[in-house]
Amino acid sequence: MSEESTPQSEQPGEWRRRSRSFGEVAETYDAARLAYPDQLVDDILVFADLRGAPALEVGAGTGKAALAFAARGVPLTCIEPDPRMAELLKRKCAGAPVTVVAEEFETWQPDRRYGLLYSAQAWHWIAPELRWARAGEALERGGTIALFWTDWHVKDTALRAELTAAHERQHFAQRFPDEFVCSRTDGPDSWVRQELAAEDGFVDVEERTYTSAHEHSTGGFVDLLSSHSAYRIMPPGTREALFAEVTSLVDAQGGRVGLGATTRLFLARTGG
Repeated sequence: MSEESTPQSEQPGEWRRRSRSFGEVAETYDAARLAYPDQLVDDILVFADLRGAPALEVGAGTGKAALAFAARGVPLTCIEPDPRMAELLKRKCAGAPVTVVAEEFETWQPDRRYGLLYSAQAWHWIAPELRWARAGEALERGGTIALFWTDWHVKDTALRAELTAAHERQHFAQRFPDEFVCSRTDGPDSWVRQELAAEDGFVDVEERTYTSAHEHSTGGFVDLLSSHSAYRIMPPGTREALFAEVTSLVDAQGGRVGLGATTRLFLARTGG
C-alpha cells in the first residue's frame, strides 16, 4: 500500500480536500504511521554532506522524519501547512533544533538557502507546476534534494485476500491493497524519475530502495488505514462499517498483522 494519489490524477478541489484530511487524525497518524529506516536517514546525510548547513523539510506532518534528522544534530526548518499537524510537530520537537513553519511551501518565502531539502511521503502534495522551481530557490548551489515514500503490504496472502473482499463488499473505490499504489514512485513510469530527468537544475540523480518489516495490533492496523486520506474522505458510515469488518478479520487471525514495507528514495543535487 502506498501513500496517496498524485495531484495530476484528481480534480483540484478533491486533491486539496485529501491533502488537508490528515489533521483530523493527527495523533492517530503520528502513532500509526511506519517509521523510516535509519539507514535511509544516514545515506541522505552522507550524500548531502551538510557540514553544519541546515536542512528543510517540506510537508513535515507530525515529525516522523524530522525527529530522526534532528537526533543526528541537523538543524531543521519544517514546513507543514496543516495547523493541527504543525502544533503536534512543535510539541514533539520541543528542545530539538527544529523550527516549525505552518505555511504552504508554494507561497513560503525562505530567508536563507539550505544544504538539504527533503520530503517524506509528501512531495506529491506540492503543486506540480511549482515544486521543482521552489526547491531550487530554497537550496544552495550543490544542495541536495531527497524525496522518499514507503509502500506497504499485508504479508499474509490469505488475510490480504480477505481484506480485499471486505473492501469490495463496502464498495470502496480502490481495492485493498493491489490498486492502492497511487504515488507511482516505482517502475520505469515513475513520475518522480520523469520529472527529475526533465529538470535542468538537478544533477547526480540516484535512487535507492530499503525494505523493512513491521507488526501491528488490530487497533494499530485500523489506525494505520485511518491515517490515509482515501479512508478519511469516505462517508463516515461506510468507513465505520469497513473498519468493523477489518477488525473482525484481523481478530480472527490472532489480532496481529505483519507488514512488509518498501521505502524508495530519490536523491539529486542542484547544478551550477
